[in-house]
Amino acid sequence: MSSPKDDLVRYLDEARNAVVWKVDGLDEYTARRPATDTGTNLLGLVKHLTSCELTYFAQTFDRPTRDLAYLDTFAPWENEDMWARADEDRADLVERYRRVCAHSNDVVTELSLDDTGRVLHWPEDLATVTLHHILIRMIAETNRHAGQADVIREGFDGATGHQEGSSSLPPGDRVWWEQYVSRIESAARQASR
Repeated sequence: MSSPKDDLVRYLDEARNAVVWKVDGLDEYTARRPATDTGTNLLGLVKHLTSCELTYFAQTFDRPTRDLAYLDTFAPWENEDMWARADEDRADLVERYRRVCAHSNDVVTELSLDDTGRVLHWPEDLATVTLHHILIRMIAETNRHAGQADVIREGFDGATGHQEGSSSLPPGDRVWWEQYVSRIESAARQASR
């Protein structure tokens, strides 16, 4: 039987892995290009989540890592952590994310769910948080961005789901899916009359 902490880490790791998988197998342009009017892009999501992991685990609980200096390479509140510059290597960004996530998991292992830390950029009355709170925040944050990545990747090449070979969708061939989407479109049009 797993512990509550183990359960939280397992769900966070599943979301982390889903985000990384969404950039696998894509050419450089596709991995980096803006896919929405606000510039959301797959590699930028990896970069952003790296900064979140560093902020909420390493910084909040004062557990330094060599990667903590990465936060000083951009202004996170200016959206510089939401896209990859041309001179940033994709493999390096993904490897940093994996390494930072491993460090975050080490922090979780060292602490109890009730241990507290301080989120430096939060208002004073909210800044003191428990590890439990931060784990839930990061599960939500990572899953939010994994969902964005899922929709973006599906638009690029049809890949869906949280891991390769597991689309999380009901089985159906191209014709079935076209008919399914057509039924949804028809219902939407009928409802809007």
